[in-house]
Amino acid sequence: MKRSRILMLLAALLPLLLFVFPLWKITLEAPQYPTPLGMYIHINDFTDANPHDIKNINLMNHYVGMKYIPDAIPEFKIFPIGIAITTFIGLLVFWKGNHRWYLYWFLLMVAVSTAGLIDFYIWEYQYGHDLDPKAIMKFTNPDGSVMGFQPPFFGSKDILNFRAHSYPQLGAYSLGLGIALALVAYWLGKKETTSKKLFS
Repeated sequence: MKRSRILMLLAALLPLLLFVFPLWKITLEAPQYPTPLGMYIHINDFTDANPHDIKNINLMNHYVGMKYIPDAIPEFKIFPIGIAITTFIGLLVFWKGNHRWYLYWFLLMVAVSTAGLIDFYIWEYQYGHDLDPKAIMKFTNPDGSVMGFQPPFFGSKDILNFRAHSYPQLGAYSLGLGIALALVAYWLGKKETTSKKLFS
């Protein structure tokens, strides 16, 4: 089997690891919490980094008017279906063995992943800015506007006395690696096709 096809097969299968490993992790550090609070974001669920972390985060959120972290969001139904469909398409592309289709799958996955990241940012923004006006505690910015509590999209950020961290996890790395391998498979496939024409 050509190396390009082997890479394309790996590219199509790697995103399935999203069903095994978390996609993202948000962590909150503060002096009053010797063990930082955190939660993992999976393709179909939220889970505690430590026992009862999400419950404790929700208790804090209540005081500043933030919504509770729900047990489920619509994306938890949409994303698994999307990954299953794109994996199936990737396997069809592998079976076809045409390097041009490797590039098309790569572009499809970039578009799907970009849409997912945009959705994640919008969810974070709404979560951190759509505050209950009847909240027990209210904080304002220096200009008098209501302070938002949006976690960082990527990286670290200070929010009052908390240090918030937001970073991808193994599931996201698997997805990224799969997408990258599809591009490498395209490049190798193009090279293999050119070599075949030269020596035929």
